[in-house]
Amino acid sequence: MRNCVWGCRGLSPAMLPRLLQLQGGAFHRVSSHRRAVSGDSQPPLPSQAKVVICGGGIVGTSVAYHLAKLGWNDILLLEQGRLGAGTTRMCAGIVSVAKAISIESQMADYSNSLYQQLEEETGVNTGYVKTGSLCLAQNQDRFLSLKRLASRLRVMGINCSIIKPKEISKLHSLVNIHDLVGALHLPGDAVVSPPDVNRALAVSAAGQGVQILERTTVQQVLVEKGHVTAVETDRGPISCEYFVNCAGQWGYELGQASEVKVSIPLHGCEHFYLLSKPLKQPLPSNTPVVMDMDGRIYVRPWQGGVLSGGFEKNPKPIFTEGRNQLEVQNMQEDWDHFEPMLSALLRRMPQLESEEIQQLVNCPESFTPDMRCLMGETPGVHGYFVLAGMNSSGLALAGGAGRYLAEWMVYGYPTANVWPLDIKRFGNLQSSRTFLRHRVMEVMPLLYELKVPRWDYQTGRQLRTSPLYDRLDTQGARWMEKHGFERPKYFVPAGKDLLSLDHSKTFYKPDWFDLVGSEVKCCKEAVCVIDMSSFTKFELTSTGDQALDYLQFLCANDVDVPVGHMVHTGMLNERGGYENDCSVVRLSKNSFFVISPSDQQVHCWSWMKKHMPNDPQLHLEDVSWKYTALNLIGPRATDILAELSYVSMTPDHFPSMFCKEMSVGYANGIRVMSMTHTGEPGFMLYIPIEYALHVYNEVMSVGQKYGVRNAGYYALRSLRIEKFFAFWGQDLDSFTTPLECGREFRVKLDSDMDFVGREALLRQRQEGVARRFVMLVLEEHDTELDLWPWWGEPILRNKEMVGATTSSAYSYTLERHVCLGFVETPGGLAADFVTRGDYEVDIAGQLYAAKAKLYPFSSLLSQQRRRKDQLDLGTLTTE
Repeated sequence: MRNCVWGCRGLSPAMLPRLLQLQGGAFHRVSSHRRAVSGDSQPPLPSQAKVVICGGGIVGTSVAYHLAKLGWNDILLLEQGRLGAGTTRMCAGIVSVAKAISIESQMADYSNSLYQQLEEETGVNTGYVKTGSLCLAQNQDRFLSLKRLASRLRVMGINCSIIKPKEISKLHSLVNIHDLVGALHLPGDAVVSPPDVNRALAVSAAGQGVQILERTTVQQVLVEKGHVTAVETDRGPISCEYFVNCAGQWGYELGQASEVKVSIPLHGCEHFYLLSKPLKQPLPSNTPVVMDMDGRIYVRPWQGGVLSGGFEKNPKPIFTEGRNQLEVQNMQEDWDHFEPMLSALLRRMPQLESEEIQQLVNCPESFTPDMRCLMGETPGVHGYFVLAGMNSSGLALAGGAGRYLAEWMVYGYPTANVWPLDIKRFGNLQSSRTFLRHRVMEVMPLLYELKVPRWDYQTGRQLRTSPLYDRLDTQGARWMEKHGFERPKYFVPAGKDLLSLDHSKTFYKPDWFDLVGSEVKCCKEAVCVIDMSSFTKFELTSTGDQALDYLQFLCANDVDVPVGHMVHTGMLNERGGYENDCSVVRLSKNSFFVISPSDQQVHCWSWMKKHMPNDPQLHLEDVSWKYTALNLIGPRATDILAELSYVSMTPDHFPSMFCKEMSVGYANGIRVMSMTHTGEPGFMLYIPIEYALHVYNEVMSVGQKYGVRNAGYYALRSLRIEKFFAFWGQDLDSFTTPLECGREFRVKLDSDMDFVGREALLRQRQEGVARRFVMLVLEEHDTELDLWPWWGEPILRNKEMVGATTSSAYSYTLERHVCLGFVETPGGLAADFVTRGDYEVDIAGQLYAAKAKLYPFSSLLSQQRRRKDQLDLGTLTTE
């Protein structure tokens, strides 16, 4: 430690001034409303409510506020301690749109606008000051990441600019710029007083009829027939239709304590920040917030001084044993632990060396396994909603997240695509306390870590593996994880430097480029084997026509096909958007096999169960664990399977989109399907798990003379993108319709059969689409020297921004980069609008000319030209 007042350890928690406590019991003044916040004398506990919200922090009050705004009444908000006395009271108060994904930036932008208007709406001073913020870059890689972020924010209409070091000094006099290469300036960012924002939301909610009770603890949620019916509190039961878990740190424990356990994967860590006394030359309140992510610190103005915290490399997880605190208190100071962040602060702002510390705050924050918050209806219990796990961004996200969750409850869906935050992206497998404790120790430092494309978590791995995992690992597989499942990215031949490949992360051409290229070449000229066991797999059976009738209503395409045939189809919502993108195989008259993307396992199951009639003759089973899936891609796949099965595999005997149950080697009962999810010739093999190793060994043994080799998902990605195949969760979402992405031919619109989303699609067909899914091939882009596109880059048409890319990959066939994305325009979109424009793709501020297409380039079609419907029907999302 430095021998200066910043290194003083003389402050004890007992001396901690109540700087952040609620002002003058202001929450209790809400009681002037008919339904009020409780004071020392508790009002009676109501026996029923439409909605019960657990948690009186800024997240819970935001949900209550927005539900009331949308017209719902009979809402009860319960807080076990005092309102705002949890993490909200200790929050740093920064509202910034500099977030990792677009939906979070969108929510933060809305929160900023909401907090700005709350004072006028409620008369409560929220301490809102538009300071702007500076995201600093100490190296070129960080600078590139900020340029990419700036491009993404501009697509959303958010004002931002990339500035030079000298301009930083003009905006913030304390910042040492000597080791900086630049910064991202966000002039619209702000700071607020979190307790006062919380109070303003509560005042407004109470004024609209929300009843708020303090010192009332929710003990468990009661469930009957899969629906919320009531909550048990320490003061008695309350019957209700909806329950919202906004319990923050205690969300996990509350989920586990419920009658039907609800998985809410989050875990607490200690979070430190430091408060100074007013500086000798007090800092103006509108001084920009500084985020020095390479130094792992943030700094904001605070009462003439500064507030500075950060995200250390060695975080301290807490509450693993589930210990509760009614109200969050300042935990034990740890100056040794804070030392690296203090040193980084003094390097960035050397003038603070002579200033005085007021206190070191240590408060809990909750984090999730992927650094994204948890929101939405839980998969196992209807009416049980969650908004928690804010990853130290609760204030910035609370306004927007509360709005979208309220819309979800009132309308049945939010008005934005929140799938990256949907709690159904996780399953029970991510709820182990050990897993969460280890993962959050990795996640918290990653908040400020430089994240280049396609990085992978290191903790919580090898949770779900194929029977072939060890075999593939010894053959050089490099692994990625999806929904807890290990999947091969690519294979490193013997003799290559494995370590350098594992750590070669870049925004430019990656070191795995040639490895993936050789796998792609083999897929086109010989045959590759990809382990795709992570796919979600369901079996639907019935005694009569119930399974068919159910799928006909749930699926947009006609699944009443002959036994053995396959159909690619979307499962749409009432708006016509994709809730699932899957393949359906008719195994028998009343039995179907449904194949969906890996991360759709919980979401798809929940969607299908939600629409499933209460019929004991209809049975849905998740059989993902029962089958190992091998994808044989390439023209010689036919030769391998013919030799192993003694069955003709030619198109005449085994047409496209067909499934046969057959023997492969000594193993029988193998479901062989003529599709590869890439448009290339080949087959998918769904193998009972006990036969997996035998079938793989036979395929690799017989395939030696046909040039067989292993391949991974990076090759698959390149193949599917150059064929213009969309991926659910990245290209397709719950707001994308088949008409917008060129899949109208997969919809039974012209039949008289009803299905979910039909009316919306008929309306859209009559009115015209406002956006189209396009394929962009970059021109004059140097793969060796230029920045690569990855996703989220702005698309410009005739110099005007018209959309953004959703995915991209290098096409080894075209020898160019291919981007997929949406182009939109108000007032309807004709096909010639797309094809006649001059297009450019903005990669970190650099524009590259591109050629736009609504269909794949003819040169990408295989030599055996198949009919377009066969080619397209062979797709399935593969990410």
